[in-house]
Amino acid sequence: MTHRDTSAGTQTAETRDEALSLLIVDDSPVMRNFIKRVLRLSGLNIARVLEAEDGVGALETLSREPVDLVLADINMPRMNGEELVRRMEQDDRLKRVPVIVVSTDSTHHRMESMLGHGVRGYIQKPFQPETLRAEVERVLAEEL
Repeated sequence: MTHRDTSAGTQTAETRDEALSLLIVDDSPVMRNFIKRVLRLSGLNIARVLEAEDGVGALETLSREPVDLVLADINMPRMNGEELVRRMEQDDRLKRVPVIVVSTDSTHHRMESMLGHGVRGYIQKPFQPETLRAEVERVLAEEL
């Protein structure tokens, strides 16, 4: 399932049976831990969960680690989620990596803008664990 550029020595898996690699981007360590715990308990086949505290850290991680899915907050210091999504969209290696926004910000205009830049899903904080799992499964199913 991992979206990886074969010219960079990586591959695209064809099934969801392959263990997933996820990146959680949120400036709150408490929220990152909560999301990670929910994902681990979800029953999804997860190989690893990477973390970044903002868009800058996320891009650094994405430059060295292929991932199947990014779960990103919008409001973060240094580089917010909106800018992260724009930068990913401009990078041929990253533009196919699906992003789900997990945020308290539900401004209609902002969400429309982000959906136009490749965001595949949105979860409003606070959320139920079942909501996170369902949205992750929906987005990953679209990738098959």
